[in-house]
Amino acid sequence: MAATLQFDLVSPERKLASVQATEVQIPGADGDLTAMEGHAPTITTLRPGILKSISTEGIKSYVVTGGFAEISASGVSVLAERAVPVEEATAELMDQLIADATQASAVAADKDAADKAMADLVALRAAVNL
Repeated sequence: MAATLQFDLVSPERKLASVQATEVQIPGADGDLTAMEGHAPTITTLRPGILKSISTEGIKSYVVTGGFAEISASGVSVLAERAVPVEEATAELMDQLIADATQASAVAADKDAADKAMADLVALRAAVNL
């Protein structure tokens, strides 16, 4: 059996996952990364994207809009701004996220970061086929 690490995913609304995973694929702000048992300690911010955990229960995918991930040799803890299982994502939710990002972009001090977040949300919508 492959080595595992504890994976926990929480959002302000609910706890979405607490499983022993063989790997966790994370949409980091500086690029995607995969955490496995023995990973070097890392803290990263999240960008809008799909977070995946692979465990004996199968592959579980979640839409995340931002937040933080703390990775250690034995675990991954993700505190998401907003997270929902991919199967619960709807066109209405994605439209609302894009509309919110559009409003934020209009008044953002860092226009480049706001535009990147908008592009990530549009790509996320396409990735979940909505």
